[in-house]
Amino acid sequence: MAIIIKEVITKKDLLRWVRFPNDLYKNDEFFVPFLENDEIDTFTKDKNPSYEFCETKLFLAYKDGEIAGRIAGLINHAYNKKWKKNAIRFTRFDFIDDYEVSHALFEAVVKWGRERGFNEIMGPMGFNDTDHQGMLIYGYDQLNMSVTFYNHPYYMDHMERLGLTKAIDWIEYKIKCPAEPNPRIERLANRLLERGKYTVVTYTDRKTLYNDAFEAFEVVDKAEAVLFGTVPLTSAVIKNMIDNYIPLVDLDYICSVKDNDGHIVAFGVMVPSLAKAFKKANGRMFPFGIVHMLKALKSYNDTLEMYFVAVDPSHQTFGVPAILMDTLVRKCIENKVMYCETGPMLETNGAVHGMWKYFDKEQHKRRRCYSKLI
Repeated sequence: MAIIIKEVITKKDLLRWVRFPNDLYKNDEFFVPFLENDEIDTFTKDKNPSYEFCETKLFLAYKDGEIAGRIAGLINHAYNKKWKKNAIRFTRFDFIDDYEVSHALFEAVVKWGRERGFNEIMGPMGFNDTDHQGMLIYGYDQLNMSVTFYNHPYYMDHMERLGLTKAIDWIEYKIKCPAEPNPRIERLANRLLERGKYTVVTYTDRKTLYNDAFEAFEVVDKAEAVLFGTVPLTSAVIKNMIDNYIPLVDLDYICSVKDNDGHIVAFGVMVPSLAKAFKKANGRMFPFGIVHMLKALKSYNDTLEMYFVAVDPSHQTFGVPAILMDTLVRKCIENKVMYCETGPMLETNGAVHGMWKYFDKEQHKRRRCYSKLI
């Protein structure tokens, strides 16, 4: 039977589109589903401020009357303007191991891209650098993070058959928390703090964090500005992230560094891993998903996920990262954390990779952005 491609138009189709990976991976012990409500909001124009500079088309593939795959085409005008590109993106590309399915879905996005005058396709890439990106190509035997894609190994074969080639990779580390602070990092951090040029700020209430968060995300934006695929974070996007993250974060694992003028020059956020909670909830917040999430956030959790670690580029060579790292490591030791997962870091981002050279780490995952001229 021929593959039928259907554009997602209705709310019912959007829900089917969001839920498809949960069905595809329902027996996979390493897959962690996204929260359904978050994904629905991400692809709802009046919920996601990134639609100020993005357009999307979502497609479902049907085979023998059953959903067999999904994909989203995404035009990021801010990316094309910043990097002087003429590219369309794809994201949320999931499918059964059937090349007719993956090919039909991919061609639906390519067709839209050509109709709009684009000459390149790239992905998986999302709305901005805080969205999910990169196809897993190594680390299939590792539990997925709550903020990254998981996919079967056969996806790589399909990408090659579709004519896609590597654009760039992200790598991820699993870092073993040390039993005590690293002496070299500690000495450097203390020396900088004693000179009075910097102060470290930890948070005990969410109101103070909320007030600092806007400036902190400006640092994140500035630090990531030169990285592959990034787009400027608008004030609306920043506010949306803050409103989503502030209620969830554990204040123990957040800190910022300020210069002697009181300006934030570094910002770090780690969160108790929600991966197992999301898996138990099967991506649904209600009726019991919220219970699993609160338990993961409030009770002992031996693994943290690093959401943001950013230093203003003009302060990176002054040793400021040491202040950030020493503060967060001390809190991990105090709370008996065993592991931290870094999340995806561009393979070319030497400044970030250098931050982990003093730690016992394992590079346990790798993911890839593909591209192709169309």
